[in-house]
Amino acid sequence: MSRIHEALKRAEQERASAQGPVSEPLAPEQLGEQEAMPQLTGGPSITAGMPSFANSYTIDSLLARCEKRAWTPDLKTMLFFNADEQAYGTEEFRTLRSRIYQMREKQNLKKLLITSSLPKEGKSFVAANLAQALVRQHGRRVLLIDADLRGARLHQALGTSVTPGVSEYLSGETDELSIIQRGPMENLFFAPAGRLVSNPGELVANGRLKFLLNRMEPIFDWIIVDSPPAIPISDASLLANYCDGVLMVVRSSATPFDIARKARQEFRDTQLIGVVLNGIVAGSSPYTQYYYEAYGTGNGKPAAALR
Repeated sequence: MSRIHEALKRAEQERASAQGPVSEPLAPEQLGEQEAMPQLTGGPSITAGMPSFANSYTIDSLLARCEKRAWTPDLKTMLFFNADEQAYGTEEFRTLRSRIYQMREKQNLKKLLITSSLPKEGKSFVAANLAQALVRQHGRRVLLIDADLRGARLHQALGTSVTPGVSEYLSGETDELSIIQRGPMENLFFAPAGRLVSNPGELVANGRLKFLLNRMEPIFDWIIVDSPPAIPISDASLLANYCDGVLMVVRSSATPFDIARKARQEFRDTQLIGVVLNGIVAGSSPYTQYYYEAYGTGNGKPAAALR
């Protein structure tokens, strides 16, 4: 067992004592021959071409290597960057967070894939705001990954650069920590999609993204992956094999039922953990209307301007 793995395991055990149970980091023998942890010494890694976390002893020192960026998020859609704690949609994401933690009590759940049937149903919106809701809990580290190499949107919503990102990492041009950004929200980290490439399907399938997720799993409490839509391309179903669960986003009064059913069939029963209904007008639900009139602004806007 390498010293880097031992350092990560000790850090996770210390955090577990203070914050409750988290998933155990994968040992090299669990990762397999092609995904074993590089040695701390900075020499050649076990897998040729894979970068090494040389001279890194703690999770904090690893994450300190991630570049600090001055994000300028879209406050209309990035809800938790807004000073209004009762903005429309924030309570829905807190409820979604609670549901996910309930599921986590029954199954291993740390790496979540967020997808949809078709474009423009709100999967990126849900992925970003779920990550923000999760990181609001004290001490929880969250990594948000834009794995939609065909139609990246998250960098625009967060107001940051799209490069370097996942496509550069999958192409072998850079290492893991070089694509991860730190923004103004404490403990929220972001890996953008990277530059547009001509072969996104082949890059997603080359195995390096699975390696990235396995490397990051001991460091973060949650990893949220925004994937391409499930129809008509295969990226989402492939990415689902690298994650612990799938949340599918469907848009109210917009997503055709047969399309949603076809998209659902792209995933095994054990993979799909739930469906998020997006785009519901706030006043259409008496419970939501009561909450926001009692505790919120009550201005009748659509719930969180869902998009």
